[in-house]
Amino acid sequence: MNEDIIARASGIISRNIGDSGYCALALIDGDGYPHASTISPAKTSGIRVIHFCTGFGARTAKIGDRAKASVCFNSPEYNVTLDGTIEIVTDPAVKRDAWYDAMSAHFSGPEDPGYCVLRFTTERYSLFVDLKEARGTI
Repeated sequence: MNEDIIARASGIISRNIGDSGYCALALIDGDGYPHASTISPAKTSGIRVIHFCTGFGARTAKIGDRAKASVCFNSPEYNVTLDGTIEIVTDPAVKRDAWYDAMSAHFSGPEDPGYCVLRFTTERYSLFVDLKEARGTI
């Protein structure tokens, strides 16, 4: 049963990438408090891995050695909450692969030294899709 709900959640995430979608990303700040902000996912591999384009600044400063994070996609019809780890990626190939057109409003291109990618890897999930619930670990 979870496979069907996971597949539906993966579709929801896929429809919310780039400048047409968004989710909440919660990180742990330096004082140990969760801090959520809205961000557009750039690329996804189902519910397992989500890439976000961002710049070095307040968001990346929160990551440091605090790799725990949570991502939430929601609407009146669904709630897809994923918990896992997050890392800052500066590999040029990953930066190019995650780049989408709306990023040009903030950065000169995927080679911009102020631009980076956040890679979120899911460890557990809590899904409510089509009036069905699924919880588990990956």
